[in-house]
Amino acid sequence: MSQRLDTLEAALRARLADTPIDLKRDRGEITLTVAAADYLAVATALRSDPTLKFEQLMDLCGLDLSTYRDQAWQGMRYCVVSHLLSISLNWRLRLKVFAPDDNVPVVDSLTGLWSAADWFEREAFDMLGIIFDGHVDLRRILTDYGFIGHPLRKDFPVSGHVEMRYDAEQKRVIYEPVTIEPREVTPRIIREDNYGGLH
Repeated sequence: MSQRLDTLEAALRARLADTPIDLKRDRGEITLTVAAADYLAVATALRSDPTLKFEQLMDLCGLDLSTYRDQAWQGMRYCVVSHLLSISLNWRLRLKVFAPDDNVPVVDSLTGLWSAADWFEREAFDMLGIIFDGHVDLRRILTDYGFIGHPLRKDFPVSGHVEMRYDAEQKRVIYEPVTIEPREVTPRIIREDNYGGLH
């Protein structure tokens, strides 16, 4: 495994010698972090270069790091992480990019390189509000079209803003302000003198 990672790291450093990258090896994996301006060019090189040959995008997700590990995050807030696979060369890579603007997070779309990115990018857009420049059909995929906000953002309210229900008389879905009363859930504690046979 180590020799394969050495070979992959050498190929990455040789191919991306002119591009600023942050390459980390941890737990038998390589994570490559690039600037948003270089993201599409690096992804193109990863797919097309014969020494790398990452033919398949396995996964793509967005992250909101504003309270990473329950602490205030000092860097850019939104990150997109892609997991790539080279079937012919039998290696994997994690590719990360941070959106440079926290107010309007935008990174390039990878749909022109890997068609599998389509629904993954739509999900990241829907859940986190990350815009993928160049995506031809960037619209919500999990929430309703009238949904307000992005549910996986750390500042999204737990109870949401509106609730929807089907109205049989109007024969359509209607939206109403949330009517759920917040409540504090306290776990039930059982106290028995001889619980579990202990004395």
